[in-house]
Amino acid sequence: MTAAIEIIQTLRRAGHEALLAGGCVRDYLLGRAPKDHDVATSATPQQVLRLFPGALTVGAHFGVVIVRRGEEQVEVATFRTDGSYKDGRRPESVTFATAEEDARRRDFTVNGLFRDPADDRIIDYVGGCADLEARILRAIGDPMRRFEEDRLRLLRAVRFATVLGFEIEPETWRAVTASAHLLPTVSAERIRDEFVKILLHPCRQRGFDLLVESGLMAGILPEVLALKGVQQPPHWHPEGDVFVHTRLMLGLLPADASLTLVLAVLLHDIAKPATFTVDEDGRIRFNGHDKLGAEMAGEILRRLRFSNEVIEAVQPVVEHHMAFKDVTRMRKSTLKRMMARPTWPDELALHRVDCLGSNGMLDNYDFMMRKAEEFSSEPLIPRPLLSGHDLISLGWKPGKGVGQALSAVQDAQLEGLVTTREDALEWLKGRLAPE
Repeated sequence: MTAAIEIIQTLRRAGHEALLAGGCVRDYLLGRAPKDHDVATSATPQQVLRLFPGALTVGAHFGVVIVRRGEEQVEVATFRTDGSYKDGRRPESVTFATAEEDARRRDFTVNGLFRDPADDRIIDYVGGCADLEARILRAIGDPMRRFEEDRLRLLRAVRFATVLGFEIEPETWRAVTASAHLLPTVSAERIRDEFVKILLHPCRQRGFDLLVESGLMAGILPEVLALKGVQQPPHWHPEGDVFVHTRLMLGLLPADASLTLVLAVLLHDIAKPATFTVDEDGRIRFNGHDKLGAEMAGEILRRLRFSNEVIEAVQPVVEHHMAFKDVTRMRKSTLKRMMARPTWPDELALHRVDCLGSNGMLDNYDFMMRKAEEFSSEPLIPRPLLSGHDLISLGWKPGKGVGQALSAVQDAQLEGLVTTREDALEWLKGRLAPE
C-alpha cells in the first residue's frame, strides 16, 4: 500500500482531494489482504499526469490513469458520474464530480466506500459499512439500472457473494434473475474472466448454485443445464443424475484446485446426454462419452475464449477419465505411460472426486497411489535403450516398422524385461524382423 499512500500524499500537497477507494477499503474492513489499492481523487487525468509523468493513460477517457511506483501499479481515478450506457458495458460519457456522486455510481454498497489513510477514517455515502457488518451484497440505488448499465455486474454479484460469503439482498437478487437473459450480450472474454474467479474460489459449489438458480448459467454453459434429469446406473451412481453428480464433485475438490482440474470436473460428463442409451437388458450406457466429451470441452472452452494452453490441458483429462476402471488389469508399461502424461496429476485428482461424488469406491485410486510409490525410485519413462539409427545399422529399413519396434522395446524396458542396450538387441531378435 506504500505506493498508494505516496500517491495520495502527492495529490494532496498539490491541493487535490484523494482517498483509497473500492475493493481495498472493503477488504481492509474485512481484515483481508487487498489484491491492489485504488485511489480516487478530485484531480482530473491531466492534473494527475502532470504530477506523475510517465503514467499510463489507458483509461483517461473515463478518468482513469495508472501510476507506476517501482513494482506497484496504482489505478488513480477521478471522482465522476457516468452518462448513459448504450452498450451495456461502458458509459457513453463521464462527468467529473464529487466523492459522494462517485460513490453513488458504483456497483455494490460494499464497493462504494472510501478511506482516508491519514486518520484511518471511513467515508460511507451508500450504507456499505452496515452491509459489510450484516454480510449482505446490495446494489447501490436501483438494482435493475445498475445491471442495465453494465451487464457484467450480474456475474460480479455472484462472484462477490461467493468469495465474500455474503447473501445477496432480495431486491438485488430479483434484479439479477430478471436480467440474467442479458448476459450473452457481454463479451465472452469478460464472462470467462468472472467465471474463472468463481470456479477457482474454495466456495465454488455455492457459486455454481447461484449461477444456476439465477439463470446466468444458461448464458455461460447451457450444456451443464442439459445434465439435469439424465439418469445414471444406480449401482455406480446412487447420488442421482449427471447434474447432481457434477455439482457434488465441485464441492469435493480441494480449495486450491487448478483451473484445469475444475474445468475438467465441470465438463467430464458433458457428453452423457448425447450418448445416453438403454441396452436390451435395461442397463443405462454412455458409450464414448469420454471421447465426445473431450471434443465438446474443446468447443465450449473455445467459445469462452480460453487459451489453447488451457484447452489442451483440459481435453486429455476429460478424454482419459474412464481409463481408471481398467488400471488393475493394465500392463506395467501402460500404467507408466499413463502416469507420465503431463495431465496425470489432474486426471488422478478428477478420478478421486469422481468416486467420492458417486459410489465412494476408491479401490482404483488407492491402487494407483500404491503404483506411484512403487515407481517412484526411478523415472517413469527412462532414456530409450535403442534408437532408430541402431536399428537401421542392423538392416532395418526406415519407416513405420522402426517406430513399432522401438515402441515394443521401450515397453519391454518399462516392464523391466530389459535393462541394457545388449538386452534390448537380444530381446528384439526373433520377435520382430527387419522390414
